[in-house]
Amino acid sequence: MVPQVLTRAQITRLLAPRSIAVVGASDKPGALGAMVISNLERNGFTGEIYPINPNRAMIGNRQCLASIDALPGGVDVAVLAIPRAGVLDAVRALCARDVGAAIIFAAGFAEGGPEGAVEQAEIARLAQSSGMVIEGPNCLGLVNHVYATPLTFVETSCVAPKGARAVGIVSQSGAMAAVLSTTLITRSLPVSYSISTGNEAASGVEDYVGWLIDDSDTHVIAMIVEQFRKPARFLELARAAYAAGKPIVLLHPGKSSAARVSAATHTGAMAGDYQLMRAKVERAGVVFADSLEELGDIAEILTRCAKLIQPSVAVLGESGAFKALTLDLAEEIGLALATLNDADSPALRAALPPFVPVSNPLDITAQGLSRPEIYTNTLKALLDDSRVGSVVAGIIQGDPLTAQIKVPAILEALKGGHAKPLLFAGLDEGADMPTHFIAALRGVGVPWFPTSERAMRALAALTTHAALDLGDATPAPIAVPGLAQAHDKSLKAAQFMVPEYRAKVLLAPLGVPFPQGRFAASVDECEAAADALGYPVAMKAQAAKLGHKSDAGGVLLNLSSPEQVRAAWGQIHANVAQYDAAIALDGVLVEAMGKRGVEMIVGGRNDPEWGPIVLAGFGGVTAEILADVRLFTPDLSEKAVIASLMQLKTAALLAGYRGAPPLDVTALAKLIRKVSAILLAEPTLTEIDLNPVIIYPDGEGAIALDALMLVN
Repeated sequence: MVPQVLTRAQITRLLAPRSIAVVGASDKPGALGAMVISNLERNGFTGEIYPINPNRAMIGNRQCLASIDALPGGVDVAVLAIPRAGVLDAVRALCARDVGAAIIFAAGFAEGGPEGAVEQAEIARLAQSSGMVIEGPNCLGLVNHVYATPLTFVETSCVAPKGARAVGIVSQSGAMAAVLSTTLITRSLPVSYSISTGNEAASGVEDYVGWLIDDSDTHVIAMIVEQFRKPARFLELARAAYAAGKPIVLLHPGKSSAARVSAATHTGAMAGDYQLMRAKVERAGVVFADSLEELGDIAEILTRCAKLIQPSVAVLGESGAFKALTLDLAEEIGLALATLNDADSPALRAALPPFVPVSNPLDITAQGLSRPEIYTNTLKALLDDSRVGSVVAGIIQGDPLTAQIKVPAILEALKGGHAKPLLFAGLDEGADMPTHFIAALRGVGVPWFPTSERAMRALAALTTHAALDLGDATPAPIAVPGLAQAHDKSLKAAQFMVPEYRAKVLLAPLGVPFPQGRFAASVDECEAAADALGYPVAMKAQAAKLGHKSDAGGVLLNLSSPEQVRAAWGQIHANVAQYDAAIALDGVLVEAMGKRGVEMIVGGRNDPEWGPIVLAGFGGVTAEILADVRLFTPDLSEKAVIASLMQLKTAALLAGYRGAPPLDVTALAKLIRKVSAILLAEPTLTEIDLNPVIIYPDGEGAIALDALMLVN
């Protein structure tokens, strides 16, 4: 079945209804149907409410309908506050009454087993055939704060944004949507809509994000998603949100789940689902949060603060120890600090006592207690400095008397407005900070954080994202002639591995660099190949069923005579037979030995949901142990690829370590983009694995010693 494409008008009937039916309405305290009606009445919903319960004549002062069949035609939304057993029949009845949307609270569908999955599939079919929007099942419903319409069984008091910048929440988890709403609202951050999607039988996070992008009351979108069911659609929407200036912040559980296992290539084992998803989604402009707390923190900065001018941070503090701790944390989390000193910061120098040096982080000592203007003048200088993109004020709050000295001086620096983010970070969590000062800071666009680490971690996520080059430099696709004919029909498998000797024949004409080599199907051919190439040589076992040759003893190096070559032929066959007697070798690949260099890995994968991705990093037989790799989307420019390579944990080896010459990172970047171009042209190419790739000193290039391909 083709997935339903929901229009804005359809979703609007759900999110902003004028008439609501509550199926399973009740007057019993705590019952789901009772909570829905109570929420609507308490928040002053002025549209029509139709309680439905065959066992009640009245609920409160409202007449109760006996069944869905008694509804007038065209009600906007029905809330199903009933057990799973009655849901399917209820959806059928709602379709017959031309109800625009339904919210299904009940659980036990696809997540509950085969029977529930069948029922969920039928709900989806009914939704598509009728044009009904269905939220859920297994969800907590939604809250429309703009028009005070809470369609949930969680007790809710709507808080209208009233024209202020607001956050729209979209979450597959209803509980986490409710938690995040509470987090934001208690910080005096407006929420426009909070939507939980549950099992997503007939509508998903993508549908609601698309609606919120065009919603004038929503300025930031916060998401909690465990699985994107329409990845291509979400990437399209994420790019649209970025272009529209509506940041998306995402919390995606699943970082620790085992990567997808591939028996054939290192790439398949190392480019796990979460890492692949994150690389793709970040490239589309989405900011990632690593915890629920950080999701709220990032959303607050994006909602309350001015836009980041550049990804460089200044930190003001009152302690030498805090200065040292900040330097440690900044290095750990990748927070870029602006470089400031006495010679190049005259305004800041003039604001400080003579004995306090200009630095970043800046330690103003305890002088501000006797001279509060130091806070005012230093903050003004930092906010006016073109090298500074944002400022964190790490303040010891102390007690109300201390706060009375410091906070007004900080607020004074902001008179007339400020074009850069300023974050107030208390160093002494739990201090008696008067709430009116917190409110005053928030009122002028300054988030208040109870700890400096929270402020800086959230800011690091934003500054790292701001530093990304999101331009599109997608290379022209490069097709692989003969790829379809490379299938070994004897394998009788839908997915097949193209062994090294065939992979190199296919890839070498496209510009992938390999050593000189010849395939040999007999010992005599092997000796002839070695003589032609020149000694010493390497010999490698070749078979479509043999993925990692080294594990099977199928690689012998530095063979320097015909006698050694002949002996190696027998040794390789014996080693592979001992490893797995079912593997019949096609022969061996004989290659000229090359000079030593640094071993890297370059591999690519065509994911069926997310599309092409390339992995590169430090490789060889220990690639999966080291796991020092980066992921590259095809749209990255050569410059961006090089910048990412230099973020590898052991990137010092690429730059030249302990007197070694810098390596040819440009050649490696070109190879990465070459693999991207091949994947773009060949969607049936499931995986490509070049490991190791030997990288030589700058200007001397790189060469792939091994190559495997998986093809569907």
